[in-house]
Amino acid sequence: MLSPNRPPRQDVNHRQIRGPELEKMPIDELLTTLGVEAAEGLSAAEARKRLAIFGPNALTEKRVSLLRKLMRYFAGPMAYMIEAAAIVSAIIGHWGDFSIIIALLLFNAALEAWQDRKASNALAALKKGLAPEATLLREGAWRTAPASGLVPGDIVKIRLGVVVPADIRLVGGDYVSIDQAALTGESLPVAKKGGDLAYSGSIVKQGEMTGVVIATGARTFFGRTASLVEGAGAVSHAQKAMFEIGDFLMVIAVALALIMVIVRVYRDLVVVDDWGLSDALSILQFVLVLMVASIPVAMPAVFSITMALGALALSKQKAIVSKLSAIEEMAGVDVLCSDKTGTLTKNQLSVSEPILVQGQDAQDCILAAALASRAEDRDAIDMAVIDALADKHATNGYRLEKYTPFDPVTKRTEARLVAPDGKTLIVAKGAPQAIVQLASASPHVAAAVAAIVADLAAKGSRALAVARSQDGGRSFDVLGVLPMFDPPRDDSKATIAAARAKGLRVEMVTGDDTAIAKETARQLGLGDNIISAADIFPKDFDPNNLPPDVAEAVERADGFARVFPEHKYAIVKALQKRGHLVAMTGDGVNDAPALKQADCGVAVSGATDAARGAAALILTAPGLSVIDSAIDEARRIFGRIESYTLYRVALTIDIMFVVVLSTIFLDFTPLTTAMIVVLSLLDDGPIMTIAYDNTPVSRTPIRWRMPRLLGVSSVLGMFCVLESFGLLLIGVRALSHPSAQALLGISTPQQLQTMMFLQLVVGGHLLLLVTRTERWFFLPPFPAAKLFFAIVITQILAVALCWFGWLVPAIPLRLIGLVWLYCLAFMFVLGFVRRICERFADGRTTREAKSVEIVHRPLAPHPVAAPVRS
Repeated sequence: MLSPNRPPRQDVNHRQIRGPELEKMPIDELLTTLGVEAAEGLSAAEARKRLAIFGPNALTEKRVSLLRKLMRYFAGPMAYMIEAAAIVSAIIGHWGDFSIIIALLLFNAALEAWQDRKASNALAALKKGLAPEATLLREGAWRTAPASGLVPGDIVKIRLGVVVPADIRLVGGDYVSIDQAALTGESLPVAKKGGDLAYSGSIVKQGEMTGVVIATGARTFFGRTASLVEGAGAVSHAQKAMFEIGDFLMVIAVALALIMVIVRVYRDLVVVDDWGLSDALSILQFVLVLMVASIPVAMPAVFSITMALGALALSKQKAIVSKLSAIEEMAGVDVLCSDKTGTLTKNQLSVSEPILVQGQDAQDCILAAALASRAEDRDAIDMAVIDALADKHATNGYRLEKYTPFDPVTKRTEARLVAPDGKTLIVAKGAPQAIVQLASASPHVAAAVAAIVADLAAKGSRALAVARSQDGGRSFDVLGVLPMFDPPRDDSKATIAAARAKGLRVEMVTGDDTAIAKETARQLGLGDNIISAADIFPKDFDPNNLPPDVAEAVERADGFARVFPEHKYAIVKALQKRGHLVAMTGDGVNDAPALKQADCGVAVSGATDAARGAAALILTAPGLSVIDSAIDEARRIFGRIESYTLYRVALTIDIMFVVVLSTIFLDFTPLTTAMIVVLSLLDDGPIMTIAYDNTPVSRTPIRWRMPRLLGVSSVLGMFCVLESFGLLLIGVRALSHPSAQALLGISTPQQLQTMMFLQLVVGGHLLLLVTRTERWFFLPPFPAAKLFFAIVITQILAVALCWFGWLVPAIPLRLIGLVWLYCLAFMFVLGFVRRICERFADGRTTREAKSVEIVHRPLAPHPVAAPVRS
């Protein structure tokens, strides 16, 4: 193959030793370009020089200082808001409130640190896939050395069980069979011969060859995959939602605070003409209290606890959640990109009924193929043939004399045996064309085999021909052709149907051939628009920025074949840019970048460590059936979070507006600082139990619709303001009328504050019952027992505080009862308001969607009018 006398050129221009052209260059030209002699290898000095230029053959990751990592957990809009609340609490001396807020801040930071650790595991797992050592040729001598020291131009040897240490071109030896499924997604090991490319991280299953290194480290196929993993990742929509909600509330709080300060300063300076330091401190304290009240400090904790309980529920269904936000993302997923091999299919070749050519019996054909197989090699094709035998002991009476394993030159296996009757047989199985050549088949037989193979290829089945000789090899009969196929899992079709019923579109993404992908898609009912990646992706494309026409083709496709890691990543990225939330399933190193980039990456059962490290959801049971349960659980959880958000925003608006309006128009402070702290604690107690609530499952994907959410919650909040301010006006009026004081049992401004405190506690929890379901609050699904009893206990505690005067001035039981009746009556008003608001918002959205559909609908040509007869 090589010219042994070609002089080495190790003074080569190192800039030439890079680029994709090395993958297809003729071997002699390649060795010249690399400046290496195949029989000598590189010199030690040249290897050191190249190591300094190209760097170590290892995956590198960006190092971030520990201090920067720690500071990152306390940065961001929500973190800044919580920290501001803590500072305000410390300034006004509310150390209990300060402690609670700091605890929440540390809790959220700990969760983020845990998520970061899980994310970094993906790259660590990828590093484990690299070969620790390599057998290389330096200065004419073979040696074993760390693989990290390999450089382009090194001559290396690979053999059975070895991990390929770098991207190499094979230059010597007969053949090797390499399992590169984890990298390319192909379901069977690939036979390689001289000149072929072997990828770093793939595993040698058979044979031994030498090769020349053409790429190391981050420039290898494996390294490019790792760089995609390091750069991949989508920001959680829950985080974005919290930032938007926090910003919304802060804007309202700042606006109200400015209005209140202006009014108070004007009143003190102009109207009263009395201004002092105590007045300024009073206003500052009040503004700070208002800002504390506006910050939903418990929101991240509620989100996290709700999703953590959902993760616990999924773990009982054999799904491990490694990224909590994935549960919320799964609720809105509308595209599921699924790997084929081992996910939609069983990942085990199956032999169908043989198609006979010159044979007379199907089982006799399978027996001949089984005799030409060797179980101890654990080859996938051999095991499939042996498993197809109806009688597992049919081969017992045969004595093997000689066995010739498969090689890519002859493309067949062959065995010489002595049958139970003493006759000598030669059996062979392999590529149909190779078996036809072995048998010197007649044109009629050759044409029949070719027709069978073409028919099977159109259906996506592999073809394995079988021949037998009973005269010592002088003549062979082509017994038949065995169709081989990786069959779909028994539950795949039902799972896909269930996903579609939930509003998801399922796309298959596989490294196998297009014909195989199309047949699998046909059997599963996925659609027939299966595209080979090479047909739509440009040669040198940027996976982060696909051309619009390519992105549109990706969106229209039912699936993809012959994909590589950058294709999978680009598919996910393109779908996300077109407004889709994407779930991606996979099990190999080649899936890791797409798994990490997806809104919800799902590592299926038996996945590699790299895939598990990159995924947000890890399935421990085979197949996709658990995803159906995961979607239901995710939508329940999202419903609970949305209910909480509606409640939290509406109640916060209520508290802020009541405090400011009463200060401006009534010159009365409805709540003391202590009351605000106690109110916050009483509200947050039951809120934690919303994670257990009975929530219906949406029939379609659900997402954060912030304009709708903030709009509905704002309207609810304003009606809550009407409720609270109306009761406050009644109380103020009662203070000036002795008969009303006697009726209500209220006589001091301090008791009026207690009444407002009780109304906000009672009204807040009744508001939670209104927001927890889209139906009327008195219709099923009813509150979960934990939520219901948490509300009951909290209300009992609030009544006790107000009746006995604990922490707040006491009020009579009669007034407590009247407040309860008032809040219960308003509960129906709030329920009606919510339903009207949501119906209006959903109707407007539907009208907008129909308008967009009409605008984009192609115009049908108008029929040509028939000529008018005169």
